[in-house]
Amino acid sequence: MAQVSGTLITRNYSNFRGVDFSNKEVSLTRSPDSLNMWIDYKNSLGKCIETRPDIELVSSFDNTIYGLFFYKVGNTEMFIVHSGTKLYKMVGDTKTELFTGMKPARSQSFIFNNIFYIKDGINYLKYDGDTISEVVGYIPTTSIARKPSGGGTIYEDINMLSAWRKNTFVGDGESTVYYLDSKGLDGVSPIVKVNDVALLPEAEFTYDLIEGTVTFAQAPAEPYTDGQANVEITYKKTVAGYSDRIKKCTLLTVFDNRVFFSGNQDYPNTVWHSSLNDPSYCSDLDYYNEGLDLSPVKSMVAGNNALWVFKEPSQANTTVFYHNPIIDAEYGKVYPSSHSNISTGCVATAINFNDDIVFFSDRGMEAINGDITTEQVIAHRSSLIDAKLLDETEYKNMILEEWEGYLLIIIGSKIYLADSRKMYTNETHKEYEFFYWEVPNTITCTMVKSGILYLCMNNKIYTFTDNADDRDIDSMWTTPEDEFNYPQYQKTTNKRGCVIDMNGNMISVYVKTDNHVFELINTYTNMDKNYVVARIKRKKWKSIQLKFNSQLPFKLYSNTLEAYVGGYIKR
Repeated sequence: MAQVSGTLITRNYSNFRGVDFSNKEVSLTRSPDSLNMWIDYKNSLGKCIETRPDIELVSSFDNTIYGLFFYKVGNTEMFIVHSGTKLYKMVGDTKTELFTGMKPARSQSFIFNNIFYIKDGINYLKYDGDTISEVVGYIPTTSIARKPSGGGTIYEDINMLSAWRKNTFVGDGESTVYYLDSKGLDGVSPIVKVNDVALLPEAEFTYDLIEGTVTFAQAPAEPYTDGQANVEITYKKTVAGYSDRIKKCTLLTVFDNRVFFSGNQDYPNTVWHSSLNDPSYCSDLDYYNEGLDLSPVKSMVAGNNALWVFKEPSQANTTVFYHNPIIDAEYGKVYPSSHSNISTGCVATAINFNDDIVFFSDRGMEAINGDITTEQVIAHRSSLIDAKLLDETEYKNMILEEWEGYLLIIIGSKIYLADSRKMYTNETHKEYEFFYWEVPNTITCTMVKSGILYLCMNNKIYTFTDNADDRDIDSMWTTPEDEFNYPQYQKTTNKRGCVIDMNGNMISVYVKTDNHVFELINTYTNMDKNYVVARIKRKKWKSIQLKFNSQLPFKLYSNTLEAYVGGYIKR
């Protein structure tokens, strides 16, 4: 064996990639303990790691904020804020209350044909910039070309969001009693038109709600065009629980110009969808039960030309389903449910992160890997942070947000950032690099607008926009416990062989050997050369670790550390 004693070894810590909380051997490019650091690709071009931006207060409300959304009407830009049980419009600093009676829980929204829609598990509201109201369901024509005695053609399905239905008839000039396609109507008068002229109830017609009939004082004449319907009757018939099937949903996503709903605790494994281009029309036949078990749907994600549905783990071992649109000869476009061969369940939520369909199981972040037409397999994505991530008590209540190329996994006041630009190969699959942040309070909802990340903490709205040089924020980066490739030998540092390329106003450098405690080497202020030579003199150590810490923002480009190899380690 070659003589190694006295050999000078140079270590260079650079090209930093992120954190590694796995408690295993850590790469020199990663940190086993870092806080509030990241790579700012936009401003620093990925050349260093640096302190994250700080938060800046935007506005305050009286109660916890459960939803923050952006909506533009004409030239007016506004925020829609769900705070407590109220919904507000905020234009600049001016707040206007729009609605009261919201559920104090996280809400979701979408914009369709420039109309803002919001759901909270109780309400389904729409707002056009002037008027807010419950979504008024489209009135379907359930039967067309009926004879006065009935028949005709079934035309449109019942709308669960509307108690009203419409029938059209072809008058025969003789019959006065017209039979609707339902009985047991609600206690309001039907709306009757003959040749588009509205008739007066009691004076020109009477009705029987129980039998579902309308009796005309004078028989409607035959239509001007043979076979063309000339009598229209609109009536009300409420089906108990129909509207709640949609209103109680807590999950929604837009896919293929339809809105898909789920998360109703009364129908935990059911997905409904609206009709094409109409969020106010949800047919009572447009639903799918995801599997035979009742394990609840946790998330729906559109991606790879399919709608992915993720359920909690179940004994049936069918937890991930997908819907591809197809054309049916009788029903038109439909979305049959197909189950994948993935048995790992989703316990939190899911997202399409730059075309990577990921969900969170009880093992961490998983991604769907493979062709949905052949075989679906999952690839783990979060090995570097699982040890810490899975220990979070609110793991199942996480919030996901995309910002600056990162996926923010927000749990309480903790933020884990998955970097879409840097992945590594772990055995046979790709995984993300991560950073880790902490903020002062629990985050209740988020939004990104024009590249700005908005965070709601309790009753306040903040942005991550404070990049001032004097911002007060605790940030830290530690190097791995490094044995310099010779774990069986003692080492001694070269006291002039530690050059640190960094920039900041007040950076403290610490050293730790052999799992002892970190000791302060020096605190460097107002560096004009963007590097320092740290005099680190430690003898007879097996492993060494450095820590860089500041209460002011700093950037770390690289660190070079030299050490001489000594004799064998003695017990």
